Amino acid sequence: MKAAIFHGPNQQLTIEDVKIDDPGPNEVLVKTAATGVCHSDLHFIEGLYPYPAPAILGHEAAGVVEAVGEHVDYVQPGDHVIACLSTFCGTCDYCTTGRPSLCSNKPGRGFTGKPYYTWDDKPVFQFLNVSSYAEKMLLHENTIVKINKDVPLEKAALIGCGVMTGVGAVLFTARIEAGSSVAVFGCGGVGLSAIQGARIGGARQIIAVDMLESKLATARELGATHVVDASSGDPVQQIKDITGGGVEYSFEAIGNKRAAEQSFECLQNGGTATIVGMIPVGQKIELDGTSFLFEKKVQGSNMGSNRFRRDMPRLVDFYQQGRLKLDEMITRTGKLEDINEAFRAMKAGEVARTVLTP
Repeated sequence: MKAAIFHGPNQQLTIEDVKIDDPGPNEVLVKTAATGVCHSDLHFIEGLYPYPAPAILGHEAAGVVEAVGEHVDYVQPGDHVIACLSTFCGTCDYCTTGRPSLCSNKPGRGFTGKPYYTWDDKPVFQFLNVSSYAEKMLLHENTIVKINKDVPLEKAALIGCGVMTGVGAVLFTARIEAGSSVAVFGCGGVGLSAIQGARIGGARQIIAVDMLESKLATARELGATHVVDASSGDPVQQIKDITGGGVEYSFEAIGNKRAAEQSFECLQNGGTATIVGMIPVGQKIELDGTSFLFEKKVQGSNMGSNRFRRDMPRLVDFYQQGRLKLDEMITRTGKLEDINEAFRAMKAGEVARTVLTP
């Protein structure tokens, strides 16, 4: 099969012929119908997060089951599925207490088992339990969720990471109250999804913050009631002017130190900032200590605190009901060979989401 190979930080991905193993016990072979190009992958390409090479990146995908291994009874060939990096074991403390996205015993072959993929007779590492920049994916069955066959797979793929991360951060991590005020820093795929989560959750004010007018326009289309151009002045002061003192909930969806600090600074007393973006390894954020006397809070969110076997079909329902907009988030489409151009466009701020169809 064809796959895009990651050779190490700050190198172009190359399209290569890769051998994929047959599914073993509890494994599923999935033909990749569509994969979103997520900003998280760019962090690894730029070396902000370490990962061994060679590897097949990509983790936001949907496809069709081609074959199943022994003991698999959840899906069968022909089923349509979404992949999710939040693989769960079902037996650890996190799983059994309802927090499977934090599973401490993720099943799979790992880095030391028989390789899922080989290239030039060398093992190729699986990325975040998925590796979707390829024509096929070999996945543990606890990495997929079955969906209805009438859902377009190029739209469903977005639910696999960006949409689940953004919507989930609002509805499942922060659990916003209806009628509340919300600010979202960053209007890429995750930020736009957080804006939609705030709209679905009944927020009264949804303030989108970005430095690009095109992204702010998309944010308005997807539910923002106000927009703040961070390139034209202090976004914290602009948010306080709009709200009369600050928001009840804020979400940082960039992975930027200063934006994370601003998401805390724009809170009203008693407010909660949720850091969703991937701040580079080793980097710290600085917060005003006295603010905690006024019960301001900051917290993290991992993949929207999802329970994906339950939550992703619900997001599919929202899409089919017209309450979750996915078509509007796809700025470009392409083939697997367009992967490097997709990352260039992402860095340039030209797209909300690119979807590739391997």
